[in-house]
Amino acid sequence: MRELETNMQLSGLTASELAERLGISADDVTRSLAMDNPNPLHVWMVRDALETAVREAGKEPVPYSSMTEANRKKAAEWFGAGDYR
Repeated sequence: MRELETNMQLSGLTASELAERLGISADDVTRSLAMDNPNPLHVWMVRDALETAVREAGKEPVPYSSMTEANRKKAAEWFGAGDYR
């Protein structure tokens, strides 16, 4: 998903730094960013952490086209995604 990659760039974080914040591996972060058979829960974790990191960097995150607040409820029902901001 292009929005994840753009927000990653805006955040100024590396995959390792983001992984450390989330308690997952850098490989999990990379798979989530590339949408390369990622764990869906990790994708939501990365999404939320990037939103926070971009704001911490003094920037405005790029809005998400499919990982919207409206879809968060569905994600919670499907695979237990919470709010990781």
